Amino acid sequence: MKKWLLAAGLGLAMATSAQAADKIAIVNMGNLFQQVAQKTGVSATLENEFKGRASELQGMEKDLQSKMQRLQRDGSTMKASERSKLEKDVMAQRQTFSQKAQAFEQDRQRRSNEERGKLVTRIQSAVKAVAADQNIDLVVDGNAVAFNSSDVKDITADVLKQVK
Repeated sequence: MKKWLLAAGLGLAMATSAQAADKIAIVNMGNLFQQVAQKTGVSATLENEFKGRASELQGMEKDLQSKMQRLQRDGSTMKASERSKLEKDVMAQRQTFSQKAQAFEQDRQRRSNEERGKLVTRIQSAVKAVAADQNIDLVVDGNAVAFNSSDVKDITADVLKQVK
C-alpha cells in the first residue's frame, strides 16, 4: 500500500512539473534589444541630434592641433612675446575644448540612456503581452540560463512582432 501511494505521489509530482514547464518561456533580450534598436533607428536619431556639436568639436580639435604644431615647429624662432601669447592661446583653447568635449560626452551618454530605457520599457511591455496571451507564468532571459531543454518555449520572435 505504501509503495502504491509513493508511486501515485511520484506520478502526480511528475505531471505537475511537466505542466509547470509549459508555463515557462525564454526570450533572448540582447537579440530583441538589438533588433528593436535597428528597427526604430535609435542610433541614427542620436547621431543626427549630436552631429552639429560633434562637428564643432572636430573643428576645434583641428585648430588646436595646428596651433600646437606651429608652436613646436616655429617656437624656437619666434619672439618670446609671440611664443608666450601662442602658448597661452593654446592652453586656453585646450581647456575650452576639454570642457566642451566632456559636456558633449555626458549629454550624449544621458540621451543614449534615455533611449535605451524607452526601448527596454517597450520590450518589457511586449514580453508581458505575449506572456499573457500565451498563458505563460514565467519568462526568463535566455542568456541568463545555463541550460534549457527543448521543451521550454522561446518567445523571442513573438515578442519582436509585438513591439510597435
